[in-house]
Amino acid sequence: MDRRGFNRRLLLGGAAVATSLSVASEAAGVDTSAKSAAARTAPAGGAVKHIKLYAEKFADGQLGYGFEKGKATIPGPLIELNEGDTLHIEFENTTDVRASLHVHGLDYEITSDGTKLNKSDVEPGGTRTYTWRTHKPGRRTDGTWRAGSAGYWHYHDHVVGTEHGTGGIRKGLYGPVIVRRQGDVLPDATHTVVFNDMLINNKPAHSGPNFEATVGDRVEFVVITHGEYYHTFHMHGHRWADNRTGMLTGPDDPSQVIDNKITGPADSFGFQVIAGEGVGAGAWMYHCHVQSHSDMGMVGLFLVKKKDGTIPGYEPHEHGHEAAAGSAHEH
Repeated sequence: MDRRGFNRRLLLGGAAVATSLSVASEAAGVDTSAKSAAARTAPAGGAVKHIKLYAEKFADGQLGYGFEKGKATIPGPLIELNEGDTLHIEFENTTDVRASLHVHGLDYEITSDGTKLNKSDVEPGGTRTYTWRTHKPGRRTDGTWRAGSAGYWHYHDHVVGTEHGTGGIRKGLYGPVIVRRQGDVLPDATHTVVFNDMLINNKPAHSGPNFEATVGDRVEFVVITHGEYYHTFHMHGHRWADNRTGMLTGPDDPSQVIDNKITGPADSFGFQVIAGEGVGAGAWMYHCHVQSHSDMGMVGLFLVKKKDGTIPGYEPHEHGHEAAAGSAHEH
């Protein structure tokens, strides 16, 4: 089974699927405003969606979620919605223990909470429909402002191993959720990075995962943290705005531009970068910047290729890292 953690995108937002195209120059420092001006954007929400999701056990004892039986991954597949959408998930537990589905950041009734405490988990071989709702920002009846659901969120099991499901999370039952606001810029590809204790995406230390792009691609990262420790996510050569989307809204946006962010258990955030913008192609590291964590193998590569497919100075076998095929949720 492929557990590299990246599979095709389930495009729930209704946007058209398109092949990733790179139109920016490979020259470092090139002005990418033309590409940004033509960027595809998220449509309005309000749709009602239905999907199936399976919890599965792998031969080595780890666990994963998948859209199809026999195709579970770690992390689980990306679920993407637009503000105003409602999602009904028919969840089937094919494992030999009770399991569940719990989401952060979205709206749900107590019957979709996914915990033992309120009996919203699923027995081995059983099924249950979980319903997640999203909403647009607006004013409450008392005049105060209610934020919308848009953001980089995540889902996970809440029952395997303990009353609170820490065993399921440790074994790989987790995945990303993105809720977009109408007009949000859509990426060419989305990658998920999960710091789970001292591992990334439950892969062995010093084994990636790596992600590929071509100079000029708009690449999105969803970063999630699980486990016992705080980490800092750092990416070499690229930076983002510390706000909801990771992009500045204009010249007067006061958001700090960063390349390192502290992240603790159950935190999630995301951002987009233009691959190689201002720096060109290369094997750019990302890693936890807690030095001992980095030394213990919490490191991977953002492999940014030139238009001819080469990466200056990079020999995969020298570095012990290989980019996984199909490692992006492609639009």
